[in-house]
Amino acid sequence: MDRPVADSLINELAEQYGTPLYIYNANIIGERIADLRRFDVIRYAEKANANLSLLNWIRDQGVTIDTVSVWEIERALKAGYTASEIVFTADLFDHHISKFLREYHVHVNLGSPDMLEQYTQLKTGREVTLRINPGFGHGHDRKVNTGGEESKHGIWHESLPAVLKRAGKLGLKVTGIHMHIGSGSDFTHLSRVREAISKAAFMAKEHLTTISVGGGLPVPYRPDEKPFDVAHYCADWLATKKTIEAELGKSINMEVEPGRYLVAECGLLVCEVRGIKSSGAVNYILVDAGFDNLIRPAMYGAYHHITIPGRASAGIKPQVVAGPLCESADVFTQTKGGYIEPRPLPETQAGDLLCIHNAGAYTASMASNYNSRPLAAEVLVENGAARLVRQRQSLEDMLSNEIDYLQANSR
Repeated sequence: MDRPVADSLINELAEQYGTPLYIYNANIIGERIADLRRFDVIRYAEKANANLSLLNWIRDQGVTIDTVSVWEIERALKAGYTASEIVFTADLFDHHISKFLREYHVHVNLGSPDMLEQYTQLKTGREVTLRINPGFGHGHDRKVNTGGEESKHGIWHESLPAVLKRAGKLGLKVTGIHMHIGSGSDFTHLSRVREAISKAAFMAKEHLTTISVGGGLPVPYRPDEKPFDVAHYCADWLATKKTIEAELGKSINMEVEPGRYLVAECGLLVCEVRGIKSSGAVNYILVDAGFDNLIRPAMYGAYHHITIPGRASAGIKPQVVAGPLCESADVFTQTKGGYIEPRPLPETQAGDLLCIHNAGAYTASMASNYNSRPLAAEVLVENGAARLVRQRQSLEDMLSNEIDYLQANSR
């Protein structure tokens, strides 16, 4: 698996900005956007990576945006999006979003029936989208399965006729339907989604103008994985669109909502080897990044490919890559259930750089200050030119909202 930026640039940026460091290649994002241009609308799922510069770059490519909190909406607005380019998707209205929606016209995608009355009480727009739970889901892990009885997401498919009737009585127009069953869905499950969304479209046909097919497109995390057949994916959905349009007798806009697919492959988490040790038969490479920088292996047992620039093949042996956190789960080479999984990696020494791949999605966006560690810096590369797009967090930044203590000690 090739690194998304050259080794020489990785070394230069690590020297300039320190480690851990996120590096994103904008050109790879552009390639993934181009893969999906056959859809009428590409709507980026901001939760995957919400860096302002990255959002602004994506907006410049004509991609609209899906948000899931009032703060994501405000971040999108600061990145240059207009309210008309934003959709808010949720299964509930909290007090923050309710206040915001009274002031701004952002289209809402409702995931629960009781949101209908709540939305009406806001006295804002009259057009809404419904997120439907088709009764099944699928994903690379149970925790990212967003369909079926064990998922909190969406309006249960059997309730759709009653919910449509309820919306009509409230004076709301259901102009869109949306389905998303999970991250990493395969073509077998996507075939079921196409069938389910066609049935839902027919039920909601009166005011229907838009269908969102969700996201969840897989990316290859392992070197031997084949890339997702996005041409097949697009062709299947466009055929479904044609069938729906024929049944309804009108044109429909079809949206796709990629998050991970657009940004995962563009990113590297670059860290520095700080130690080597053995515990019995297990060899450890200890690095200065932890699950505060990349939580997916600890949370899902997710695989992320690892390479070491400049040491491609020398002295390869099974090794476990672990971080500095005071947690046994702080291991980047583990399987589901938290079992360590040594990788064949070259021998290293303190001071070497180590690259964790596919770190553009659900990496910086899920980072934390666990162990009081600062959020890492982020760099965006376009056509070989790099610029810092997020400074490394300082201790003062981290403590700035601990108001009582700071005020008490400033007297």
